[in-house]
Amino acid sequence: MADIKSTVLVTGANGFVGKAVCEHLLVLGANVKGAVRSHPFASYHVQAPSLTADADWTAQLQQVDVVVHCAARVHVMSETATAFRAVNTEGSLTLALQAAEAGVKRFIFISSIKVNGEQTEPGKPFDENVQSPPEDPYGRSKYEAEQELMALANECGMAVTIIRPPLIYGAGVKANFASMMMWVRKGIPLPFARLNNARSLLALPNLCDFIAHAMAHPAAVNQVFLVADPVAVSTSQLLTAIADAEGVSCRLFYLPPGILRGLGRCLGIDAKLQRIYGSLEMDTRKAQSRLQWSAPYSLSQTLSLMASSHSESS
Repeated sequence: MADIKSTVLVTGANGFVGKAVCEHLLVLGANVKGAVRSHPFASYHVQAPSLTADADWTAQLQQVDVVVHCAARVHVMSETATAFRAVNTEGSLTLALQAAEAGVKRFIFISSIKVNGEQTEPGKPFDENVQSPPEDPYGRSKYEAEQELMALANECGMAVTIIRPPLIYGAGVKANFASMMMWVRKGIPLPFARLNNARSLLALPNLCDFIAHAMAHPAAVNQVFLVADPVAVSTSQLLTAIADAEGVSCRLFYLPPGILRGLGRCLGIDAKLQRIYGSLEMDTRKAQSRLQWSAPYSLSQTLSLMASSHSESS
């Protein structure tokens, strides 16, 4: 658990992950400074520069003990490698260098499982070792940032902790996960019955809990961790669990994977479908054993919280 006396700078504080991290740390009693580029609207927000190589973070880093770096240029297929690297690599290193100069004790970097790759073979989950640098521009920018941050940690007294999450879900989630929830709510028949794939997911409250746990743990110093919910699920299981949480029927039918892939190619959505029917498993034993950490929320608990949040906002 975080030291309640810690002053923590959280970047991307109005984003999906950053906002939740801020609120979790505030509950724990930390003094939170949530860095936002837009006009501050929460009492803990501070105006921050863009995440670039020439940004000046001096004012925001005053008397900060820990930086939790959530801000990033997110994975968008049309973005160039140069655009990703400018923000996720160069901008992150500038922030870290200035944090070290300001006397920050620990820098927590939210990376991505895309550093390891896009999919796994049965029985061969990803672990913290990267077999080869990723080809994906977003994953490459995160990978290069990890390398630079670890080099910096070896040169100065600031500890670095790197977290590689898979797809994160929770209240306010967007993109593919939000689409799946909408499909289930509307009772749309989906061709994902009998899928035996396995995908590691990470509940947003579990990520927040791990970050707070890692902030003060001595065994997290200069380490990389894969963090995910304890059980990987198939797409069929996930959709059924969403339906259960929403209190609706799950209308799944079977379509052979070959036909599904063919349709994906014809419609130009093969990559998107791959993230639905492919496998991506993670070995999270290092996080569990080294930090004695276990995820406090199950898939069903988190989905129930999401369903309740949706009902209240409707």
